[in-house]
Amino acid sequence: MAAPSPDAPKRRTLYGRSKGKALRRRQAELIANALPALEIETERLAAGAPLFAAQPSELWLEIGFGGGEHLIAQALANPEIGLIGCEPFINGVAKALAGVERHRLANVRLQTGDARLLLGATPTATLSRIFILYPDPWPKRRHHKRRLISNETVAELARIAKSGAEVRFATDIDDYAGWTLARFLASPDFRWLAESANDWRTPWDGWAPTRYEAKALAAGRAPVYLTFQRR
Repeated sequence: MAAPSPDAPKRRTLYGRSKGKALRRRQAELIANALPALEIETERLAAGAPLFAAQPSELWLEIGFGGGEHLIAQALANPEIGLIGCEPFINGVAKALAGVERHRLANVRLQTGDARLLLGATPTATLSRIFILYPDPWPKRRHHKRRLISNETVAELARIAKSGAEVRFATDIDDYAGWTLARFLASPDFRWLAESANDWRTPWDGWAPTRYEAKALAAGRAPVYLTFQRR
């Protein structure tokens, strides 16, 4: 493979470390044996190849599923829906795989690494719902360029979302909530679903709390729940 040109633009780093403490033996076995059968091949995705043995009624995507609590809960509650989870942190992937195995879920597929590779490979107007829950806020100003939410990402989400699809975003960082709201409101492709002043304070129906939300509440931070609909 040819070396990249020194003049080529560098890809923004959206996440920090991809691995924490050493995997336990069972976790390592899941990564070695269970992940290959569930991991999405971006080339096949881009070509429109089916992801599931049975055709799901809709496809939903969760970007950055952490330990997989919300992803697994959604898959259990919606067996007719195909759930795609993307997460760069391998320890979180191992936890999600354990949940898939424990509940014998057939409607979950996973992608490890950079979410932008998955987004770029997803065919136009494919997804009916997209979850972005407690993404890394990169709080230092010099790191803001690493935030997942950007004008470019919003445009890509608009491309892969069906008409009427929802993007559901949660954070406990006020600055990131404002940052995200500004970028979606600037997009001609989305509208903010907030019929009352308290809509953004209340989680969605069927909400499955995550460990990140528990940490936020324990620290006294109030989560924000934003819903954007594809026009």
